[in-house]
Amino acid sequence: MAGEAAAKVQVVGVIGAGQMGSGIAQLAAVAGIDVWLQDTDRAALDRAGDAISDSIRRLASKGQIPQSGISEALNRLRFTLELNDLRSADVVIEAIVESEDAKRKLFSELDKITKASCILASNTSSISITRLASQTQRPSQVIGMHFMNPPAIMKLVEIIRGTQTSDEVFATVKALAERFGKNIVCSRDFPGFIVNRILMPMINEAFYALYTGIATREDIDMGMKLGTNQPMGPLQLADFIGLDICLSAMKTLHGGLGGDRYSPCPLLIQYVDAGWLGKKRGRGVYSYTDQGNKPSPRM
Repeated sequence: MAGEAAAKVQVVGVIGAGQMGSGIAQLAAVAGIDVWLQDTDRAALDRAGDAISDSIRRLASKGQIPQSGISEALNRLRFTLELNDLRSADVVIEAIVESEDAKRKLFSELDKITKASCILASNTSSISITRLASQTQRPSQVIGMHFMNPPAIMKLVEIIRGTQTSDEVFATVKALAERFGKNIVCSRDFPGFIVNRILMPMINEAFYALYTGIATREDIDMGMKLGTNQPMGPLQLADFIGLDICLSAMKTLHGGLGGDRYSPCPLLIQYVDAGWLGKKRGRGVYSYTDQGNKPSPRM
């Protein structure tokens, strides 16, 4: 049954050529699916093409895919500036900026462009799938497909059903994620879903600990890393996620759930206002050098 559902998906469209979108496109291409990667920025598409090519070659060098798989995967990738090129897609996964207004506008456009049978999926980490679906004439075919960052490495996909998402669409998307080699968790359509409902308040609390002077950023991260056996501390993780994305998620949680515990830390807001968005901008809680993007002291 799962194999039949996955086989329905022969063409995937991915919108947004950043780290998330390029990673999702890579997963689809390696899994043997034709992919359209769309972005309005030609330079972003060029960077994505280079990053995907480098990543696939690394997989081959490690024996995770055969050498013949390099050209096979790369030949399945197409890059475009035009949304209209996604009209042949069986599933479209958007991975644009974490803004509800931007996503609602996009879903309305996709509803007009894509074929009637196309499933529209969002990689949102916290925004209501039901509200996104309301912008379309196909709410039963809208679903959340939240990949973890970086998509090519992290093993989890969080699937979120909107109020009207059909069982058939859920089964198809679940099978597609499994075809990508991912483990699946399923969430109801509540603010933050599962992962960010728990993760973002922890990150926010780490910012409060830094903001109130409880400890240095290094000791906060070391304490959580070694004390709770996490691969990295919450402040460094926030830098890797993007402080703007963390702030957006906290605003969604606060707006949807209320309560002071979901109020974004003023220090997090200040860093975002300053443009210190984390690893992608070269500085966040930590500064990042060009040598491996490791945290280094900010002078």
